[in-house]
Amino acid sequence: MNYVEGFVVAVPAANKETYRQQAQEASELFKEFGATRFVECWGDDVPDGKVTDFRGAVKAKDDEVVVFSWLEYPSKEVRDSANEKMRSDPRMKAMASMAA
Repeated sequence: MNYVEGFVVAVPAANKETYRQQAQEASELFKEFGATRFVECWGDDVPDGKVTDFRGAVKAKDDEVVVFSWLEYPSKEVRDSANEKMRSDPRMKAMASMAA
């Protein structure tokens, strides 16, 4: 069974292309480290919730868009190994501020 790791971030709408380019570069590294799939979903219709929602979860400002992404791995073990490699890889450190 695949292992899925997801994340949600707020990105300034004006930085969409920069974020997209950085996400593309990161996806190549994720795949090098063992991910089989990397999906980016740029928010289009993200409604405010009554109790909680994606915008609130990331404290998105009015000029920011919520991006929901996930990675698929063959197993949790592969994901754990990939995360360890990512933490020590200088290329990932250089991309530490994707949403800026």
